[in-house]
Amino acid sequence: MRTKSCRAGSGCLPSGMPATLLIFPHQLFLEHPGLDRCDAAMLVEDGLFFGDHRLQAAMHRQKLWLHRASMKRYEHQLIDRGIDVRYLDHEDGVDMVDVAVSGLAGSDRAVVAGDPHDYLLERRLRRAAERHGLDLQFVRTPMFINTSQQNRDYRDGKKRWFMADFYKHQRRRLDVLMDGDEPVGGQWSFDADNRKKVPKKMLGAIPDLPTGMHDDTDEAARLHVQDRYPVNPGSIERFVYPTSHEAAATWLDEFLRQRFELFGVYEDAMVRGENWLWHGVLTPMLNVGLLTPRQVLDAALEHAQENDVPLNSLEGFVRQVIGWREFMRATYDDHGVEMRTSNHWGHERAMPASFYDATTGIDPLDDIIGRVLETGY
Repeated sequence: MRTKSCRAGSGCLPSGMPATLLIFPHQLFLEHPGLDRCDAAMLVEDGLFFGDHRLQAAMHRQKLWLHRASMKRYEHQLIDRGIDVRYLDHEDGVDMVDVAVSGLAGSDRAVVAGDPHDYLLERRLRRAAERHGLDLQFVRTPMFINTSQQNRDYRDGKKRWFMADFYKHQRRRLDVLMDGDEPVGGQWSFDADNRKKVPKKMLGAIPDLPTGMHDDTDEAARLHVQDRYPVNPGSIERFVYPTSHEAAATWLDEFLRQRFELFGVYEDAMVRGENWLWHGVLTPMLNVGLLTPRQVLDAALEHAQENDVPLNSLEGFVRQVIGWREFMRATYDDHGVEMRTSNHWGHERAMPASFYDATTGIDPLDDIIGRVLETGY
């Protein structure tokens, strides 16, 4: 068994070798780079995303709905493109990676997968390919703007590194909001301007999220989750998230037109009973591949160039996309396993049930937990 890491378009598969692309719930890219070299695909509902009693993970039902609906849509897209597709439904306690890879054992096919950006998933893929004697090749995807090598080059020689320094590096490297070698507006961050409380007179002006984006595919996903995951946490009634590339693009455009202007000033505000305020609510779609960070960044910069968007809103938004999101990915690559398996504070007691059903008796905490149960956000 050989494992290779390939760049999109690098052509590192042997010429003429048939290949099957494994696609996981967070890799539903409109232009998946692995499709350039594969004539078949498997969509895999893996336990890391759908839940597994071995991991003590019971996923929120709206997360499951988002995954199920978006994956079924993607299946239909691939079929329409003439791709031979197999869809693997989640089974609790079953290693779905091994099911997918073992189905190719004994064939002359290679296994291709997008960089999973997940330690456990990558390790399971490597071990399954080795167990079944198959070539495994990873391709870079548009899930992040930076490559792993770019992050390593930045960290090389640094004993400690901080988000503020990384963000400055990103601004310069990507030439975003720069005036020569200096930041537009004379400062790198306008975060101090983004901590205002929402005044009472503005409460009635909080914009609604887009509606009317769901159809029979979403209803089928809802019924599937309701039937298969009846005791998982979370309401299944108030689902708002787009589940297609087209709807996600519309959602992004609606944010830019209706909420972007005031995103910055009320970025850190909290209002009892309000879930979204002027936020983009783009993370769910970014984290499954319906949007890409480059797409979001370019759209925000273009909109700001053509419209009167305050710099504190634009910079604050850009900082989340090229700063925090990329910084946390790089931190995960370096320290993810250590952080996941250590117990810095030495806490041993189990989380009480009140933290799952909003009955702690601490009003702000119960309000937040209740809204998480209601919306998954």
